[in-house]
Parts: sequence; C-alpha cells; structure tokens
Amino acid sequence: MQYELYYWPGIQGRGEFVRLALEEADVDYVDVARAKGGLARMERLLESPRVKQPPFAPPFLKAGGLVIAQTANILLFLGPRHGLAPKPEGGRLFVHQLQLTIADLVAEAHDTHHPVASGLYYEDQKREAKRTAQNFRPERIPKFLGYFETVLRRQGADGRYLAGARLSYADLSLFQVVEGLRYAFPHAMRRTEKALRVSPP
Repeated sequence: MQYELYYWPGIQGRGEFVRLALEEADVDYVDVARAKGGLARMERLLESPRVKQPPFAPPFLKAGGLVIAQTANILLFLGPRHGLAPKPEGGRLFVHQLQLTIADLVAEAHDTHHPVASGLYYEDQKREAKRTAQNFRPERIPKFLGYFETVLRRQGADGRYLAGARLSYADLSLFQVVEGLRYAFPHAMRRTEKALRVSPP
C-alpha cells in the first residue's frame, strides 16, 4: 500500500513526526502537498463530503480507504505495522503515551511564540510571548526532558531507546523535539543538557 501524507509543504511542524516515521520504516509514501497541485488536493479532501470521518486539520494520512488524523493517532497506526512500536499491548500503549507527552511539550513550545492566539503574528503578542518563554525555558524544558531522561534510565544499562531494546516512533519524535528546542532556545538547551543525557552528538 502506498501511503499519502497530507501536511503543509513549507514547514516541518507536526507533520515532520510522521515523515520521520515513514522514512525510518522505508515505506512507499507520497507527501501530497509538496507535489504540483498538492495543496489544492489536500484542501479538496479536507472539504469533501464523501469523507465520513473528516480530519480537523493536517497532518492526516490516507491508507487505503482510511483517513487518519492527528499526529499521535497516525503514529499509533503506523508504529506496529512497521516495527516502530513494541508488539505487546503494554509497550504499544507506553509508546503512545510518550508521543502524547511529546505533543504536550510541542504545544507549550509553540505557545512561547503564540501565547495569545495562533492566528496573531508574533509581533502582535511579543510582550506575552516573552513572559511565557521566561517560564518555559527554566521550568518546563527541564521538567519535560527530565521525564524522558528518567524513562531512558529505567530501560536498564543500555538505555538507548525510550521503550525497550528497539527504536520506536517516540524516539524519532523526541529527536525532532530536541533539535527544535536547540534551534529555538540554544542557551537554555545548553544549560539543560549539561545535566541530561540528551546531549549533542
């Protein structure tokens, strides 16, 4: 089956977590909106009355007759099918739990630039963004990354992956988040990483 991924073409955003999983799994997929006429195709599918279970917004994945929306939900679907989640139910649910926690972190990071409204430009909410970031940097980044550090430590002596002996989609997503935080908050991340194993390669 060839998957069709629908997400905005010019940004990484939430769609990048799905792209990373599809690339790691080395499966056949089309990044629809990056192709000629793809944005219009994505918008048509979003508005189509024939889709009985419509997505709210991108990213969404078309897999045969299924249209699956929400990043964590897409990864919950892809993970067990392509070796990116443990086979036992408990392991699958734990990887999904980690992905939902990553989604919380992404939402908080996003709010440091858009704390009033997503539809407003950053310049229209600079004062509020500064206040939000002043809390996020010293409080929330260490809290989230400290949690993932604890998860890694509890995996045992090896502790290379979040959910056992193999790479999962949560590991790929955490990589993406750490890279994003390093880009957005380089000074805060350097301070935080001194105490954590999530250190530069």
